[in-house]
Amino acid sequence: MLASVPVLCFGLFCIVAAPLSRRFGEERVLEAALVLLVAGLLLRGALPGLMLFPGTALAAAAIALMNVLLPSLVKRRAPGRAGLLIGLYLLGLSAGSILASLIAVPVYRASGGSARLTLGMWALPAIVATVAWLPQWRHRTRPLPGPAGMPLAVAPRTSPRPGAVPADIVPAPGRGGRLRVYRHALTWQVTVFMGLQSLAFYAALSWLPTMLRDRGATAVQAGNLLGLMNFGGAVTALLIPVLAHRAPSQRVLIGCASMASAAGLAGIWFAPLAQSLGWILVLGLGQGSALSLAIYFTMARAPDPIVAASLSAFAQGTGYLLATTGPLFVGFLHTATGSWTVPIVALLGVTGGQFAAGLQAARARTLHRPGPAAAWQ
Repeated sequence: MLASVPVLCFGLFCIVAAPLSRRFGEERVLEAALVLLVAGLLLRGALPGLMLFPGTALAAAAIALMNVLLPSLVKRRAPGRAGLLIGLYLLGLSAGSILASLIAVPVYRASGGSARLTLGMWALPAIVATVAWLPQWRHRTRPLPGPAGMPLAVAPRTSPRPGAVPADIVPAPGRGGRLRVYRHALTWQVTVFMGLQSLAFYAALSWLPTMLRDRGATAVQAGNLLGLMNFGGAVTALLIPVLAHRAPSQRVLIGCASMASAAGLAGIWFAPLAQSLGWILVLGLGQGSALSLAIYFTMARAPDPIVAASLSAFAQGTGYLLATTGPLFVGFLHTATGSWTVPIVALLGVTGGQFAAGLQAARARTLHRPGPAAAWQ
């Protein structure tokens, strides 16, 4: 249940990210989200017996806002470097996962079994991020009136720094063209790919250490192997968005990501335990590639920052709600069968669905801005 709480919050709180950004501006919403993140992490660290679930939910809600708005921010402020910046963002996520996997058990043991310290220490990097983002507060964005009463996309209230890329100003949907991304097939293709790759990832993240321990690995070994999976994700996190940005279609990348994920899952359970090192690395490479492509699609399949925020909110919100079932589904199958064979086969089926949806989402197409003469692809 604890593993499902963040994914559920990702799905629920993604919905409010785009409206908040239009009202207050992306930069200020991101700063507020960082403050919420610090509060959630401090709460569950200070009172783990009482606030573990509420603190986790608060922190996950903050992360949900950032997950949606960061790709939109990149689309608006640096579209020419989108692949590199999305890659650096995902590399940061992977680096944090690696660090957490490697040091959680040693810190817990070194502190004499202190859950407060082991959980609360993660508020420190969140505090650093909150302070680092403070200068962006002055770049608050606000809606500007457009031609014939049509609103324009958010634009900075203050002038950008010398050399900075100014915000795009593009027609946003008004009464003549409401932004209903959920009506279009491309949106659902991106959403299903996002959801299925997240389902497989969170299921593996939640149950992989338990599965490895059932096969004879120690707790420290299981944690190190989980860190290796996240390391594989870090390798592809920076590379895949850059490659995707250079290619009009990402179908080859989808195929490679899906095959690596499937091979890794199968190898971890069906191959000898001594070979787990290699298979877990392959799994991490595949999962990191799939996540990179999913985040990239929310930006690349939109023509402007306004549509990118809406597409990102819908794809992540709906996709993460689907992914919430992953840890529970795998746990139920394991309990019902007493084995990990059926859960692994089920995850291989999920990977096949991910591949099918990804092939459609990877086509060189974008949603069109709504307007009197515009149509959606």
